[in-house]
Amino acid sequence: MTDRNPEKGYIAILGWSLNAIDAVDRFDRRYVVVAPPWAEEYCTQNEIPFIPWDFTRLNERSHELAQRLKEDGVDVAIPLFEETVEWAGAINAVLMDNPRLLGQSMLFRDKSLMKRRAQLGGIRVGVFEEAHDRVDVIRFLKRVNQTLLKLDGDPNDPIHFKAFDKSGTAGHRVIRTPEDVDNIPDDEFPALLESHLDGWEFAVEAWIKDRKVHFLNISEYVTLGYSVFVPATPELEAHRARITEEIEKLIEAFDIDFGFIHPEYFLTSDNKLYFGEVAYRPPGFNALELIERAYGFNGYQAMVLMFDPKTTQDEIDAFFPEEVTGAKGHAGCFGVYPRRRVVSRLQVPEETENHPYFEFHQLSDPMEQKVAKRTAFGTHWGLAYFFGDDPHKLRDLLKAQEELDFYV
Repeated sequence: MTDRNPEKGYIAILGWSLNAIDAVDRFDRRYVVVAPPWAEEYCTQNEIPFIPWDFTRLNERSHELAQRLKEDGVDVAIPLFEETVEWAGAINAVLMDNPRLLGQSMLFRDKSLMKRRAQLGGIRVGVFEEAHDRVDVIRFLKRVNQTLLKLDGDPNDPIHFKAFDKSGTAGHRVIRTPEDVDNIPDDEFPALLESHLDGWEFAVEAWIKDRKVHFLNISEYVTLGYSVFVPATPELEAHRARITEEIEKLIEAFDIDFGFIHPEYFLTSDNKLYFGEVAYRPPGFNALELIERAYGFNGYQAMVLMFDPKTTQDEIDAFFPEEVTGAKGHAGCFGVYPRRRVVSRLQVPEETENHPYFEFHQLSDPMEQKVAKRTAFGTHWGLAYFFGDDPHKLRDLLKAQEELDFYV
């Protein structure tokens, strides 16, 4: 165990991630993991400081947890997952005596409030509305296509249906016809409706301290829900100055003093940047692990630096490498989902396994032979990882995985 620096902050990690816990355990701050009770046995066996907590309980109990952490001397709480963002806001409002942090966390958790706040801050967004039932969805689909001057018989321009408070592609559906609307379960309402934006979709990971971006990574999506790599191609990195300006607008609009954000954007064919959404927690698809593979620094430890009120500028300067030029190569991953309806075993394709950019995978044999139909973007069965020096070759390689069978 690393020696803890008593002059640095005492950190509470909200949620469960072995990668995050390992990273913080190797860092120089005191920490405690706040996670569901099922994690207690593992933490006891591995001498991990632990507080059991049920995050599914009503948020009124957040004050009780905040008081306990405050009495223990904790300085700040860091959310690891979407479901703990609001908890972290409530706790930090108490620990830092700043009630605004609770309201801010609610903006990050409600996609509709988030869009409105961005729009009020002068950030370009697409057309959006809230939907409370299927009638609202059909009405929005018709109005969007009417606005686009579609004639009877023309295929509809798609709209997007997103759960208010879920992360990434969870609860994200593409709606083209009234029949698609019929497939939406009742429990997914209310939700956010958005017009479709054609363009280059990408994500940003930004570490922020004292309202300043200290490191900004651009993650290039090959196909949303399937693959991503870092750093981005030179063609996308050419827009870094503009993208940085958009992040600075987010900092102002959402009043972000510190922390880590993961926004998504579209770069359209007419060279305009549109804001998609922003999260105040680590991204999916193990993006922080990809960044570490490419740049060599640990993203979870970087989060601790940004959240800890006792972090110094010298620490920050010594921690982060140069953006883009500091990368040793390009790291990417592909989310595998079976292409067949019935499978019996895992079989990594030879062209994947033998490619010099392929490193390893986190796939396992199927538990069942019948593959459930993928709803919305669905959930991948595991990730395959790649690393190489040519971003275009890596991009094409990740795209090619979509046509291969990993499960046969």
